[in-house]
Amino acid sequence: MPSSTESSAVSSIVASEAATAGSASSTATAPAKVVYAGHFPLAEMPTQVGPEGIRYDFNDGARVVLPERGEGAGLWRIRLTDLDTGNVVFNVDVKGARVNSTKRYYVRFRLEVWVVDADPKSKAVPRSVLDHSMDLTDQNVLIHQPPGTVGDSFAWFTYTAEFAKKHPNARVTVCLSEHIIPLVKNAYPNLIFVTQDQLREQKLVDTFYASYALGVYFADKECNHQPVDFRHVGLHKTAAYILGVDPIDVSPKLALEDESRPMAEKYVCIAVQATSAAKQWNNPYGWREVVKFLKASGYEVVCIDQKPEHGVGLRWTHIPHGTVDKTGISLMEAARYLRHCEFMVGLSSGLSWLAWAAGATVVLISGFSLPSTEFYTPYRIINWHPCNGCWNDPALVFENQNFLWCPRHANTPRQFECTTQITGTHVIRVIKTIPHFRDVREDATTAASAN
Repeated sequence: MPSSTESSAVSSIVASEAATAGSASSTATAPAKVVYAGHFPLAEMPTQVGPEGIRYDFNDGARVVLPERGEGAGLWRIRLTDLDTGNVVFNVDVKGARVNSTKRYYVRFRLEVWVVDADPKSKAVPRSVLDHSMDLTDQNVLIHQPPGTVGDSFAWFTYTAEFAKKHPNARVTVCLSEHIIPLVKNAYPNLIFVTQDQLREQKLVDTFYASYALGVYFADKECNHQPVDFRHVGLHKTAAYILGVDPIDVSPKLALEDESRPMAEKYVCIAVQATSAAKQWNNPYGWREVVKFLKASGYEVVCIDQKPEHGVGLRWTHIPHGTVDKTGISLMEAARYLRHCEFMVGLSSGLSWLAWAAGATVVLISGFSLPSTEFYTPYRIINWHPCNGCWNDPALVFENQNFLWCPRHANTPRQFECTTQITGTHVIRVIKTIPHFRDVREDATTAASAN
């Protein structure tokens, strides 16, 4: 049994999970099927077969199914221990149970199961049935990144790759969007790539020893799906904490189908659209002033947004006048443009994360998020005078279906002031600090004079 200090810590955890353990015993022998944990599919029954009908795995936390013991056959004693901290996190005697650890992120669990006498006064020595410490060596492991997002996919992929590096003898499968896989697959031959449809159709969920779901968990106040609230550590680094790897700030690698330069002229990429108005640069003059400045400096300005205009109701953002319209190009082609641009001016949105992955210098404009939210760039622009940082406020929940989400100042003159008060002058001043920025027309004039 655990020590007295461990017992008091364990009892609260046992109490919170007792209903799960007691009510699930009747489903211990249910036929296998696919269920969903949040947004990702997993096998309903644990995938690993243990002695005496026990099943276990580490898909969505440590999971153990204990078949119900017959009359007079004693009880199961099950204990879960965090091998790295030494904490006993679950310890209970049951007749039959389905146990799932509260923590669903990467924890190196030890599973112990004994058969004990039902009489608590019995002096009989418990009989050990299962003693298994999680070991990913030669095991199939799934890291699930939700489909349908661009920025999140690139933000988290670095840590998926770091996880595979930390566990070189594991067979790591990553679930990604079919639109993202072509950009990274050839750069990471050690990883197996699948889509969510393939997970379901090929019944791959039955093959995994362990799986981990990356995501932004707004309502996870107990931090059961993430060790620390993502709003405190950054959108990208939350994946590092979920997977138990170092939260380094390194971009993923891309393997493009065509690495050639898409245009001969010097050019700057911009992306002005976003899935939420809070992410956009809402100063009505901002993009026009910056584009005018860049063109006057001799650069072509290439817009690589998905659409030339985007919005709802009376609020729409349009492709800035005077730009080269490359809206609607594939992510692969957008990455090619970003690979060779002089720099990119964007928002806290997917194409800025793609630019980071492509190795571009990024000027990033955002007020609704704090600089720690995104990858590091010395050209991060925020105005600290107005309201800012609502995305990072744990008291607020981002409403991704509400395009006009502005939780503190909606429907007031201050709505979106975090970026309406970022001026074109501010952005231009930061652009001028980029070491390789220079007036291309002045260079051309100097060269002509020299000749």
